[in-house]
Amino acid sequence: MKQVLKQALKIEQAEAADIPALAQLLSELFAIEQDFDCDHEKQIRGLGLLLNDTERAAVLVARDAENRVVGMVTAQLVISTAEGAYSAWIEDMVVTSSYRGSGIGRSLLEQVTAWAKSKGASRAQLLVDLDNQPAIDYYRHLSWQATSLAARRLMLPG
Repeated sequence: MKQVLKQALKIEQAEAADIPALAQLLSELFAIEQDFDCDHEKQIRGLGLLLNDTERAAVLVARDAENRVVGMVTAQLVISTAEGAYSAWIEDMVVTSSYRGSGIGRSLLEQVTAWAKSKGASRAQLLVDLDNQPAIDYYRHLSWQATSLAARRLMLPG
């Protein structure tokens, strides 16, 4: 699952060695999202879980010409009774600020939705911070449709 982009960028499956760079990207993302706090230990643990679940999860990275990770996206399969099939939850979509606007985000989303489709998913969904108008506009531009649903969460302390 490798795609070469302009400026010698490529999209591919992340590896365990990428986890520190991925955690740094998540710090950049969580800095603009109100619902999440940056906790490197938790992010590293979560990334490890995703990378180890190769049947139901994907972690894709964008690499620059020097092989540095400059973008990422994750996806997880869930069963949708509404669809009668798998659905993909897309999360952690972030491109480092100096590479935004170059098509990397679009390529990451195209690749991760292709992965989801190859696994039998008939729908993909993601959450957007309601205060992040640039992200809302970005997904609208890419034809992601808003729904009438509102997210809710319940923390389950251990």
